[in-house]
Order: sequence, then C-alpha cells, then structure tokens
Amino acid sequence: MLRSLFLLVFCFTGHIVFPQPVADRVKNAFREFEKDEQVKYAISSLYVLDAKTGEVVFDKNSRVGLAPASTQKIITSVSAFEMLGKDYRYKTVFYLAAGNNVFMTGSGDPTLGSSRYKSAEPDFVFGKVLSALKQKGRKSISDFFIVEQEKDKNIPSGWIYEDMGNYYGAAPKIINWKENQYDIFFKPGQQEGDPVKIDTAKTRGWYKLINNCKTGKPGSGDNAYVYYLPENKHAVIEGTVPAGEKSFNIAAADAQPDVNLSIDFKEYIKRVGFYTGDVTSYRSGGKDFYLFERSPDTLYIHFSPALDSIIYWFNRKSINLYGEALLRTLSAEKNKKGTTEDGIQLIKQFWKNKGLDEDELNINDGSGLSPINRVTTHAQVEILKYARKQNWFERFYESLPEYNGMKMKSGTISDVKGYCGYHTSKDGRTYIFSFLVNNYNGRTAGVVSKMFRVLDELK
Repeated sequence: MLRSLFLLVFCFTGHIVFPQPVADRVKNAFREFEKDEQVKYAISSLYVLDAKTGEVVFDKNSRVGLAPASTQKIITSVSAFEMLGKDYRYKTVFYLAAGNNVFMTGSGDPTLGSSRYKSAEPDFVFGKVLSALKQKGRKSISDFFIVEQEKDKNIPSGWIYEDMGNYYGAAPKIINWKENQYDIFFKPGQQEGDPVKIDTAKTRGWYKLINNCKTGKPGSGDNAYVYYLPENKHAVIEGTVPAGEKSFNIAAADAQPDVNLSIDFKEYIKRVGFYTGDVTSYRSGGKDFYLFERSPDTLYIHFSPALDSIIYWFNRKSINLYGEALLRTLSAEKNKKGTTEDGIQLIKQFWKNKGLDEDELNINDGSGLSPINRVTTHAQVEILKYARKQNWFERFYESLPEYNGMKMKSGTISDVKGYCGYHTSKDGRTYIFSFLVNNYNGRTAGVVSKMFRVLDELK
C-alpha cells in the first residue's frame, strides 16, 4: 500500500509544471521578436536589471549606441534634478526705466506664457506687472522693450529641416513665450485635392505664410508641415488637412517668440486701459538701450514653476523645448555660458564621474529629437537605477507616463522606437529596463505591440 502511495505521489509530482524564470521568458520572447519581418534589418537592444539586487536579467546589445528618440529625456531629467535641484526656478525680471519705459530680461524660462501652469499664463504675468506699475503711481507706459542677449545658436546640432518649423521643433531662447508655438487656422475644402485657405481672422503672428496646403481625405487628420529658415520672416506650409472641417488648426514653431509676447502685452494693456504708446520688441544693441542702462527700478520678478513641475510636463507630454532649455540652463548656472554644447559636456562629465563611460552618451540635444544621437540601453538603465536612490525620485517617477501598464518614457522618431522605465511584477520584483529599436520597417503601431509582448514577460 505504501509503495502504491509512493508511486501515486511520484506520478503526480512528475507532472507539476514549475514557473519559468523571468530571464528565460524574456530571452525566449526577445528571440521571437528578432525573428519578426518588421525588424529584419533593424538593430534592437534590450537591457533589464533587477532593481533590488542589481542582477542583470537580460542583456542584448546593451553597449551598442542607438538613436534613443525621446527616451533621451530621462537622461536630461535626472541630470537636471541632480545639478539644479528639484526646487530650481527660472527668473524673469521686469524693470521701469526713464520715460515710463518697461524693460524685460529673461533667463531662458521655457514655461513663460504656458497654459499648463496658472502662474505662468499671460494674464497672470501681465497682471503682476500692471499691479507693480500702479504701486509706483504710474497710470500708463510709453514703450515696452525686451532685452534678449542670445549666447549661441538656438537650434541643436542634427535637428532636421522637416522638424524645425513645427511645434515639436520649437528651439529655445532667452525669452520663450507660450512654449514657442503659434497656431495656424485653415478653412479646408469639401473634396480631396481642393485648395485650403488660411483663416486670417484667427491666425495671428508676424510670419508671412506661403500656403501650399491641400485638402486631404475626410478624417485624415493633421498631415500639414511648416518649413522655415531660422530667423527668416516667412514660412512654407505643405501637406494636407482633412476635408469637410469648418476650421482646422495646426501648431507651428515660433522662431521669434518675443514678437508675439509684445503683441500679447500690448493687447492686454489696451484691454485694461493702461496704455499710451507703441509696444516695441527690442533686443540689446539697438537704439534706446541707454534707457535701460540708467539704473532701472525693478518692477516685478517672475519666478517659474519649480523644476519638478517642469520635468513632470517635460516627460508626460514630451515637450522638446523644455529639454533644450534645460541644457542651456545647466551651462548658464554651472559655467556662465548658457550654450547647448556646454550643457551636453556637463551632462557627460557628470555621468563619467558616476562611473559611466562618456562615449555611451553620444548626445547632441536634450530632447532626443536629433536623429544623430546615440545612447546605450546600459547607460539609460544605470541612470534610472541611480535615480531610484535620490530624494527627488518620487517626483521623477511621477513624471513618467504609463504605457502597457508600465511606468516608462517612450520615444519616437523616423524608424526609431524606444521605451525605458520601471515595472513591479506580480511577485513584487521591480525591474529597470531600456528597449530601443532602430531601423524597423512598416507601421510604428505594429512594432510597438511586438515590443510590448516582450516587456509583458516582466509582469
């Protein structure tokens, strides 16, 4: 009887299926991913660590530099938290000078005029200036001048012509306004191929717009692109907008946001009845600069939202302008230069001092928009691992979007897709990962679903 019981237990236990280790599951899933036709000519890299032990769960091509697209924002975010501090704020100063002239100087605040923050909205900022003027007994102003001393070229290396005229290609300035964007409103035709008119009553800006846009298929969405040469005063619009829409708008990059700031300020003070002269957008070096140099009185100092709030939107909405502004700010605060190139060197040196090979961060901008960036998944995971140990980590973690039930930053440029972040599995283990794919073919949605299948093995 005992023998029969032993045989019964043996037979039963012999059919028990033990859970497959996560490393094997990821390995098998990645092997299947690499067999897919969409990545036949692609380079893919996946690096996964156990957050608690530091154990490498999976590694494929982790030391190969690939274009990271917007996953590069995690590098800029963590570097800014460490070098500037989570409470860092930009400062914009308004002065009152001789002749009732108001002057304004900036420090590169990318949030000024943004609707994402109540304290940065135009009426809030202008209202504070007006209140300060009234406190000084002034009932009007003569002119408004913007003192903007640019320190280097605005557009980072490697940005392509097709991007620079569109909202996501807005370049940073000393004075930024409304995230350096403006809207172009269209009146599409009823049929595909019909001409498209610009709604001049709604479109406000200083550009001369050359409109080559056509009507596309109904429901085809925004397929219009804006092209302009930096510092030029005209832009060319190509592509299509959908048929049958009464009004359709796209967002374009504003190469001279100080002009639109001046227009908005003029409209505001006229609306509230506090204006007697002409608003002038002014850069240092022109006439009347001596008025500003004669010991002006400080009217109002505007402080931006804190850095942790800026990084929240930087990662949640992938605002490229914020990344480029942060690079220049790092340079201005640490070396008094305020240049993109110096900001990049500061980031590379910082991580070199933390033990990363600086050649793993072959970066040219702060946002990942440049297609010539090359970053390793190993470097990204090491930076994410470092972030977990810092006192600001909770705010950084909160800034990461959620995709596929995982907290991770995504990245997309032409034929490039990436995800990097954190995930805690059902068994309580937390993983840190970076997954980059370069030169895939076919639709982005297809490769995304296949990447998610691999990452699902961490659940």
